[in-house]
Amino acid sequence: METVLIPPANAYFLGIPTIVFSFLIPIAGVVIFAYIITMRGIPLLKAAPDNRWNRFGERFQKLLKIWLFQYRHPRYMLAGVLHIILFAGFLVLSIRSTSLVFIGISENFVFPGLGGPLGAVYNLFKDYAATMVLVSCVIAMIRRGIFKPERYAVPERYGKDHTMEAVFVLCLISTLMISESLFEASAAVAQSQKGLHAEFIAPLSLAWFFKILLGGADIGTLQGMHLFMYYLHDVTFFFFLCFLPLGKHFHVITSIFNVFFMRIDRGNIKPVRHGVSDEQLDDLESFGVKKLEDFTWKHMLDFYSCADCGRCSDQCPANAVKRPLSPRFISIKGRDAIFKNYPIYPVGAFAPDREPLMGSVYQEDEIWSCTTCGACEQECPLGIEYIDKIVDLRRGMIDEGTVPQSLQKPLSALEKRGNPWGKMEKKRADWTKDLPEEAPVKILGKKETARTLYFADSITSYDDRMQDIGRASARILQTAHEDFGILGKAEKDSGNEVKRFGEEMLFQDLRDKNTEAILASGVEGIVTADPHAFNAFKNDYADLPPVEHISQYILRQLKSGNLKFSPADSNGKVYTYHDPCYLGRHNGLYEEPRQVLDAIPGIKRVDMQKCRDRSFCCGGGGLMLFYEPEEDQRMGVLRVEMAVEAGADVIVTACPFCLVNIEDAIKVAGMEGKVEAIDLAELVAQHMVQEAEEAVP
Repeated sequence: METVLIPPANAYFLGIPTIVFSFLIPIAGVVIFAYIITMRGIPLLKAAPDNRWNRFGERFQKLLKIWLFQYRHPRYMLAGVLHIILFAGFLVLSIRSTSLVFIGISENFVFPGLGGPLGAVYNLFKDYAATMVLVSCVIAMIRRGIFKPERYAVPERYGKDHTMEAVFVLCLISTLMISESLFEASAAVAQSQKGLHAEFIAPLSLAWFFKILLGGADIGTLQGMHLFMYYLHDVTFFFFLCFLPLGKHFHVITSIFNVFFMRIDRGNIKPVRHGVSDEQLDDLESFGVKKLEDFTWKHMLDFYSCADCGRCSDQCPANAVKRPLSPRFISIKGRDAIFKNYPIYPVGAFAPDREPLMGSVYQEDEIWSCTTCGACEQECPLGIEYIDKIVDLRRGMIDEGTVPQSLQKPLSALEKRGNPWGKMEKKRADWTKDLPEEAPVKILGKKETARTLYFADSITSYDDRMQDIGRASARILQTAHEDFGILGKAEKDSGNEVKRFGEEMLFQDLRDKNTEAILASGVEGIVTADPHAFNAFKNDYADLPPVEHISQYILRQLKSGNLKFSPADSNGKVYTYHDPCYLGRHNGLYEEPRQVLDAIPGIKRVDMQKCRDRSFCCGGGGLMLFYEPEEDQRMGVLRVEMAVEAGADVIVTACPFCLVNIEDAIKVAGMEGKVEAIDLAELVAQHMVQEAEEAVP
């Protein structure tokens, strides 16, 4: 096609062929970028191992869903839509930006496959993509620079605000959109002025508007505009590429890898060290994370991939009550530590000796404040993991003998007695004594066997109020004609929290004793009303019979006809269901408890605003009942207030730890008589028909 303007590949500037710049700019950009990426890769090579090279089919599905289709972004609608537009625009325009690099060397270059009708279609999409990206950048700049959503704020103790960096990057992106559109528009105007064929420009696009604005410009102006915009785009493109690994926008490059290698299973905890068996742990010189290189390469990649969007901290219950923890800054401080200890310049200027992470990068109360509820991981659109990092840091502290004073006694009791209260093992079955004599609960052993094990766990066995959950569960099992029993004094704490508090060896001792007792009992299945025990058996133990939470068991028995409900006289009360973290987010059981609740005739149920995978942790998980954090308000009080806002009179949960915390929160909030709490098993036991008919085969 005959052209009016001299293309960058054939022009001259001050007597120098501009093709020289077309070669030098990309070469310099690629070399600098390769150097920076190499330097950024060195910490990952020195990091601890992490086995993520498996289950590629599932990982590819996650990549498509979370990275390509941006599945999690609309959870924050405005920011999510803006990001999706920017992301989609980048994907579309990456072809155009790549083509422009080669057009500066060969004026007739056409991206492979785009030489015919497909190219015309692409140009249409490209013009509109550039327009939408620019509009999104302007909105995002106004939002970040003027309205400043609270989740972007940086408390003074966490360092500098990143707003200017975000606005600067948005300006770079805007420059790319404007320069590309002006480059195209100037050529189209020149072609039109000479009556020659011009490339089609999408109506109402950015390039279309520029074409109108440049309609009266002379050829000299258009020629200068054409060349200047080309090289402005070229320099900006490669500057942007090299700038990305220097700050929070590194995620533009690393996110695809971080999502691909993100955790697939939930509810579990990484081993102390990948490739080291339990039997080999005694041979390790050190447990957990104490220095930067103790983090795994995936966790360092997490640090690189944090977009500083603040979603994790916005959903974090510990952050909501002003505990000294913000998941966002776990990543940001980790990234800053890598940048400090592995600078890109001068070459090889790595810090030979450095302070331990605890006390310099992270603080003890910050790490102990986490409830391991998983809200941060559920929200992150880039697959960043927090729980494993926090558990590893706790392992390191415990290995150094640094344990909060309030946790020392329960951990010692767990070691000696198998429960955090230090109560006698022989009293584990005492909760069964208040059950009717005609329906005793079997204690499994040499003389007693059963098909199903009911695992009470420590809190239900020893807490006077929570024993009601055990008795309600027993009545449910009996009404469903289940052949079941308990382990009695042979039962130990499931160890779910012990593992998550970093006491790996103690957990393994509890796990091994429970496993031995369960297998010796000969049961075919396990039922528990404790989501923490359910999670441990399902995700931390191995070779056990199948385990069900009591809500799953009840629903199954309802469907089979082994359980039936009588109508409830609720006196107009409204019920709401609180999702326990270790039942919901960690194991995906959201609907089963609700289906059981909805099956009781006469009960009206509403959901709180924060429910299902956005449920708000009550703060009562396991050993958190013993920990004394610094906080402005109890998480449980906030949760009760959410229930009241939803119009609920009764809070139903399916976890003894949640029930303890919520009932206590009702008292603290002064809402006794206005709101009450009950466990799902208790509610079911109240309303089930005691003599349910046998299911028809």
